[in-house]
Amino acid sequence: MASANIKCPDCGTLNRLPVATTGKPRCGKCHKDLPWLAEVSGDEFDEVIATSSIPALVDLWAPWCGPCHAVAPALEQLSADMAGTLRVVKVNVDESPAVSARLGVQGIPTMVLYRDGEEIARQVGALPGDQIRKWVDTSLSSAS
Repeated sequence: MASANIKCPDCGTLNRLPVATTGKPRCGKCHKDLPWLAEVSGDEFDEVIATSSIPALVDLWAPWCGPCHAVAPALEQLSADMAGTLRVVKVNVDESPAVSARLGVQGIPTMVLYRDGEEIARQVGALPGDQIRKWVDTSLSSAS
């Protein structure tokens, strides 16, 4: 199973986490919630979404996509700001075309928000970081 190396923003410890797991990731040293951002392959996608015990924001992107690169820092910051309450999952549509086809993705970046394995919201196109955060917050509160 694939894993992601996540550096603790509080103590700097490098933590290795499986990409598909339940629970909230916490630093092995200081036990603070970790930002959970991981690149996921098409083979891992279903398991990652099914096992996520916290909401998951899936970023469908491609390396050649300028707007995708523009959104990436905002998603990284969002994963840090919402550590322990949101996981960010990045799926490269060029490497995992079956995932984007199954999700009906017609434009990138596309962000899909999941809770308990079910899609609750979708955003097509790039947004500034504050608007992404507002979209996530609104979507999560209205889906409660």
